[in-house]
Amino acid sequence: MKIKGLQKTTLLDFPEKLACTVFTGGCNFRCPFCHNASLVLRAGEAQEISEADFFNYLSKRKGMLDGVCITGGEPTLCPDLEDFIKKIKELGLLVKLDTNGTFPEKIESLLDKGLVDYIAMDIKNSKSKYAVTAGISDFPDAVEKSINIIINKAPDYEFRTTVVRELHTPQDIAEIAKWIRNSKKYFLQAYVDSGDTIESGFSSYSASEMLEILEIAKKELPVTVLRGI
Repeated sequence: MKIKGLQKTTLLDFPEKLACTVFTGGCNFRCPFCHNASLVLRAGEAQEISEADFFNYLSKRKGMLDGVCITGGEPTLCPDLEDFIKKIKELGLLVKLDTNGTFPEKIESLLDKGLVDYIAMDIKNSKSKYAVTAGISDFPDAVEKSINIIINKAPDYEFRTTVVRELHTPQDIAEIAKWIRNSKKYFLQAYVDSGDTIESGFSSYSASEMLEILEIAKKELPVTVLRGI
């Protein structure tokens, strides 16, 4: 497993858990507002952390950490993801997986084998604007499949959308909420410029505007909440 980064402790990435976060490199999307552009476009330049060093760190934190978050890039691109997760689970730790949902078969296999305890899937935009928001040519049908798999099989999960003023309208968010109306958890988070984006020129809605968008979404999906505001 090629580990491109490690956040040793986080209280934010894994809801209600103390965890560490592993970053993988590479992604099949090119979201222009991506906040980890270096991991998407220049993953080969990032210094790798060996599995041995990572699991040595985990052994030292035994009894302190609840779990491990695996994010990217897009983790499901990694051919040895399943073996990596198995090693984490053998230590008695929980696993959270972040994904863009383009490899539903991999997601389903991990869930069927009981290897993922929490899964967070990004919903990039409404279907009509998905491709431009993800930086690809067409809407990926795999996303629809992953949504259904996660709703029906994941022990716990969330869907989430990063709301960008230049890419999302309130109606887009309402359409997403209607699309995933059977989900139990949907988060809206305002765009934040990380300084490491694929393209520049993006901005966020204000806190008051995000509250207005929240109310529009809740008419379709009452469990929608704001994160980070």
